[in-house]
Amino acid sequence: MATFQQPHPQTHRPEIWLVRHGQTEWSRDGKHTSRTDLPLTPVGEEAARTLAAKLAGTTFDLVLSSPRKRARVTAELAGFADAEIDDDLREWDYGEYEGITTATIRETDADWSLWTDGAPGGERPAEVEARVDRLIERLRSAPGERVLVFAHGHILRAVGARWIGSSVAAGAHLRLDTATVSVLGWERENPAIGRWNAP
Repeated sequence: MATFQQPHPQTHRPEIWLVRHGQTEWSRDGKHTSRTDLPLTPVGEEAARTLAAKLAGTTFDLVLSSPRKRARVTAELAGFADAEIDDDLREWDYGEYEGITTATIRETDADWSLWTDGAPGGERPAEVEARVDRLIERLRSAPGERVLVFAHGHILRAVGARWIGSSVAAGAHLRLDTATVSVLGWERENPAIGRWNAP
């Protein structure tokens, strides 16, 4: 099992709040969406607006967003229009599987799993792991007590897995719905998942 290497003992322990963007047509239909810059559906926009009340009572020292429109608009509708763009938060690159459902892919590759196989013409799990580890290093060293992140399903599941020292493949066990809030924190000195997939 891969482990996330800390260069020094972690004494500063910020809490990381993860928000998956609101619904798009492709997320609704189960189609893999990475580079395609789809807008939110009306349902997705409304869900993003409801996030504002859930996040309003909490102070965030840093707010980050994926560069993709669906994440940026979710941040804006949730009350965080000034979120800083971090390219490491972009979704797992699905390559040739962009816009295709898992069911369709498995018609020709019955055992395919993004988590272990990656995507042809896209990112391999090891590449995503390196990107996520770089992101986690930034999150853990961020000043203040709390960071808010707006991004995508697969990349946030990979962040959750790597946060607790598991391989990217462990993200397969972390279901993450649209417009949900998850919280990564600490159990004493150990990285821990405090809340996951909260509507």
